[in-house]
Amino acid sequence: MDRFADLVIAAVISGGVVSTVVSFLFTRRSAELKSAIENQFKEQFEIARSHRAYKERALEELFGPLFMSFDRTRRAFDRWKPGSLFLEAEVVRTANLQVRDLLLAKGHLIPPDLLDDAGRLIEHYDRWLEAYDQQRVGPGASDKGYVFVGPAGFPFPRGAEQRFTDRCRALLAELYHHAA
Repeated sequence: MDRFADLVIAAVISGGVVSTVVSFLFTRRSAELKSAIENQFKEQFEIARSHRAYKERALEELFGPLFMSFDRTRRAFDRWKPGSLFLEAEVVRTANLQVRDLLLAKGHLIPPDLLDDAGRLIEHYDRWLEAYDQQRVGPGASDKGYVFVGPAGFPFPRGAEQRFTDRCRALLAELYHHAA
């Protein structure tokens, strides 16, 4: 019977030791997994927060102002009549300068898929502003005819404007759940 008692005591002690070791290992592994999961979620949260911050900044500093300038110019063209030099000089020229300068100054906010479109817009506006200065400013200035550079090979890139406008609307919908 002493032998049986010794076996029982040995079994209880060894079971307790094994149980303690296993419990320690599981607790440690559980803590490691918890930490890894928390770190992964923290990284994902930081990435998502960074993406949202970029989108908000791009909408505020680039896409929103572009949208408004495009809309202002379109509305000016809708009411343009022969001899509308005010619209050309104050609305169209100002908007063209704003869009060009905005694209140049905020190029770091332009997504890669819109860089070619930005280049086409800048090229068109550069040519238009050059033609405007030649036709309206300085010696030989004229108030006749509109300033258009399409016939000279620099038509307004409507597709580029549309893609920037679409991106603005998509950002508004994504960030604020509404469209412009």
